Amino acid sequence: MLTTIEGMYRGGKIELPELPCEIHEDTPVIVTFLPTHSIDLQKRGIDKAHAADLRERLTTFAEDWESPEMSIYDNYDAAKSDL
Repeated sequence: MLTTIEGMYRGGKIELPELPCEIHEDTPVIVTFLPTHSIDLQKRGIDKAHAADLRERLTTFAEDWESPEMSIYDNYDAAKSDL
């Protein structure tokens, strides 16, 4: 059985947001580094001052956006088309 958990590489270590269930110590793993999902704001006409203003105004929503329950919306269009 394969188990997939998305994590973050920081300071030479892989950080996992959750511990895998029923996985024993010293279990072999394969780590694949994914491309960064960055957006070129300048191509969209957003300069640093505008980006800072947007970030400040949207900060109140960050906790909700980053909650695990919201991951259901990550592939909303694909899930909707399967109905």
